[in-house]
Amino acid sequence: MENITTYGANTTVHGTDGIVNAQSGVTTSYNNGGLSAEMKTFYDKTLIELATPNLVHMQFGQKRPIPAHGGKTVEFRRMKPLAKNLNAITEGITPAGTKMTVVPLTATLNQYGDYIEQTDLIEMTAIDNTVIEATKLLADQAGRTIDTIVRDVLQTGTNVNYCSSEKDGNIVVNTSRSALDKNAKLRVVDVFKAAAQLKAVNAPTIDGKYVAIIHPHVAFDLMQESGDAWVDIKKYAEPDKILNGELGTLGGVRFVESSEAKINYGKDLTDSSRTLTVTAYSANGNGSVSDGCGSESVYQLTVNEAITPDLVGRTLQYYDASEDKAVSFKVCGVNTDSKFIFADAPIGVTYASGDMLFPGEGGKMGTATYSTIFLGADAYGIIDINGTGTIEHIVKQRGYGNDPLNQRSSIGWKAFMCASILADDYILRVESGSSFSDDIAEAN
Repeated sequence: MENITTYGANTTVHGTDGIVNAQSGVTTSYNNGGLSAEMKTFYDKTLIELATPNLVHMQFGQKRPIPAHGGKTVEFRRMKPLAKNLNAITEGITPAGTKMTVVPLTATLNQYGDYIEQTDLIEMTAIDNTVIEATKLLADQAGRTIDTIVRDVLQTGTNVNYCSSEKDGNIVVNTSRSALDKNAKLRVVDVFKAAAQLKAVNAPTIDGKYVAIIHPHVAFDLMQESGDAWVDIKKYAEPDKILNGELGTLGGVRFVESSEAKINYGKDLTDSSRTLTVTAYSANGNGSVSDGCGSESVYQLTVNEAITPDLVGRTLQYYDASEDKAVSFKVCGVNTDSKFIFADAPIGVTYASGDMLFPGEGGKMGTATYSTIFLGADAYGIIDINGTGTIEHIVKQRGYGNDPLNQRSSIGWKAFMCASILADDYILRVESGSSFSDDIAEAN
């Protein structure tokens, strides 16, 4: 048998017929997948509580419950701003007035989940309470999973700034992700610029300030540069209103830190090398490749190493060392035998033998870049994680399913989630490098 320690004074024990109260001896029959209603509620709450620290991207969304018997579609709503009314009112005559316009936006619910299976031997010999330990691991996974789903929706916003690079004491303006390097750090001026852009579109604040979700690496750079302008949370007048993950404020923006803030970084181009070298190239006529390039002008690049089909569809970056110029392009076909890459032709680029190809999902020469999301109120909508049926903790006792010898049990989680951008103007993505960019080995 396995002990389960609760937060109260009582201890419950898994028995063959149910859950036994170790003090009173009362047995509660198993239900809800092997747990009593009380224990199921306890574990559901525990799972959410343990997952909450990871739910940074979720805390600023407009929350909606799962629609009861409403299918897989969730409807979010936003009020359309009223137009100015510059018509003077005539004395004694009631004007026509105006009406509110509700803009409905929908998103499709998806279900996510995972579980840990354990054997009867582990349950009987483990020193730790394996149900609790598994719940902790699964709660961490659930929180990061759900938060990443919301984060990736926010990444689709159309408003983006690229931080400038500092080179030889000069500021170089960047206009694309492919130009960003580790010197393109988020600086104080970028924060004030982002706040000004949100103000210019009348984005409502969140409790008087805008909010930015920032990666710890980017926060380090910004805090180092901002000096006394940075207001630490220790100096807040109302410390009881600190947000989950909040670091401090700068320029009318509250910064919330998350290790799950988006990192853009492409995987290596081959099993043995991060880069490829162009050995030859030729321009083909329209329609010469049928697997993705369409009728666009297509270049055939011969490279120095064996390549694999998984390059198709990826973004690569061509780097011209002589001009210190990087341009991204899409791979629309490969010939693995002849080491050919078929690619669309970036504007203003002439490929040359000896030039390098890098992963194109990140910044210059494949460096890691970061996204900091600046938000106004009601910019996006999410499912309320605390709502009924949204997230569930599931424990299956030994003997459930195809387990004739009662050898296996499992602990798992299941959740519904979706997110939708409600006001694109209220979301601004600021992409940058970081002094930590060279330390990154994978995207998140």
